Amino acid sequence: MLVPSLPVAPSAAIQLLDLPAQHAPLQTELTAAAAACLHEAAYIQGPAVAQFAQELSQYLGGPRVVTCANGTDALQLALMSLDLPAGTEVIVPAFTYVATLEAAAVLGLRPVPVDVLADTFNLDPAAVAAALTPRTGAIVAVHLFGQCADLAALRQLADQCAVALIEDNAQAIGATFQAGNGVSWVAGTVGEVGTTSFFPSKNLGGFGDGGALFTRDENRAAYLRQLANHGQTRKYYHQHIGLNSRLDTLQAALLRVKLPHLPAWTAARQRVAARYDTLLGSVPGLAVPARDPRSSHVFHQYTITLSEQEPGRRDALQAFLAARGVPSAVYYPLPNHLQPAYAYLGYRAGQFPVAERLGRTVLSLPIHPTLTDEQVAYVAAMVRAGLA
Repeated sequence: MLVPSLPVAPSAAIQLLDLPAQHAPLQTELTAAAAACLHEAAYIQGPAVAQFAQELSQYLGGPRVVTCANGTDALQLALMSLDLPAGTEVIVPAFTYVATLEAAAVLGLRPVPVDVLADTFNLDPAAVAAALTPRTGAIVAVHLFGQCADLAALRQLADQCAVALIEDNAQAIGATFQAGNGVSWVAGTVGEVGTTSFFPSKNLGGFGDGGALFTRDENRAAYLRQLANHGQTRKYYHQHIGLNSRLDTLQAALLRVKLPHLPAWTAARQRVAARYDTLLGSVPGLAVPARDPRSSHVFHQYTITLSEQEPGRRDALQAFLAARGVPSAVYYPLPNHLQPAYAYLGYRAGQFPVAERLGRTVLSLPIHPTLTDEQVAYVAAMVRAGLA
C-alpha cells in the first residue's frame, strides 16, 4: 500500500504501555518502599498489606477490601464466598478475558456465556435476562476496557431473581456509574463482591501479580479473608477449604506509592482518549469507543472497532501499524465459548454473534499516562493511512 505524505515518526518509540516512563518520577519513593520492606523482613502479611487495603478502601468510598494473590484468584474467591453447589450456573460475558469463565469452571460451576453490546463491549442486560434460569446462582459483570457495565439493569435483575452480582473490575478501577436520583456508584462496590487485579499492565498495576476483593458486608469480608488464607480462622485452625492467595507485602508497599497518583493517571488516559476521538472520530469504517453517558471511562484500553468491509481488514491494519512503529493488540481474538477448553459447554459458532464479530474487528491502540500529543497524532495518522 502506497500512502503519500506520511508524518515522521516521533523521536521516542511508541509503546503500547510504557511502565518505565510512568514509574520514573516515583523511583525514589518506590526504592524507599522496597528497602523498608526488605529491612522489616515481614514478607507475608506485613503491615503494608493492611495499610494498602485501608487506603484503597478510602479511594473506593469505604468498602471492605480483602487483598489476594491475583485477579483470577479474586474472582474464584468471590464465587467461593457464595457457597454455590456444584453445577450452579454463572452468567458471564461471551466477550471477556478467559479468567472470568475459568474462575467458575474450576469450582465445578457452569459458566453460561451471554452476548454483549456491540458499542460498549459489556453485558447485554436483555441477553442476561433471557439466560436466567432456576439454576442461576450468580451474574458476573465485567467492566471491560475501563467502562462500567449497565449496573442499574444488572443489579435489578440480580435482585429480582435472588442471585448474586459479582463485578469483575480488573479493568475499570476508579470508574463510576450514575444510578439515577443523584446516586453515584463506584465500580466494584455495587455487587455482593467486586474484584480487581494489580497485574502490571492494569491502571493500578503492581510489580508482579496481585489482586483484591471489595464488599460492603463485614461478615463476607471476614469469610473472604479466611478463604484467601487456607480457610483458617486462626493459625493452624481451618474452618473452610481455602486457597493460598495472599498479596505479598512488597507488592502492597509498592502499590501504596502508586495509588495516590491513580487519579492523575486516569485523567491523563482520558485526555489521550479524547484526542484519539477527535483525530479518528470521522474515519469511515472505524468506530471509536462508545461512551455510556451514565458511566465514567478510565480507559484501560482504547479499543476501536472496524467494519467488516473485507475479510482480514483488522489484521491488515495491525500489520501496517507494526511496520511503522505503532504497536497494537487484539483483546480478544477468539470468544471463550469457542475456546477448546470450554468445548464441553456445548456452544457453537454463531450463538453469540456480537462477541464473535468483535473478535474479528477490535483493535486496541497505545494508551497510557505518558503518551505525548505528538505520539497520539502519529498513531492516529497511521491508522487513517492504513485504512485509506
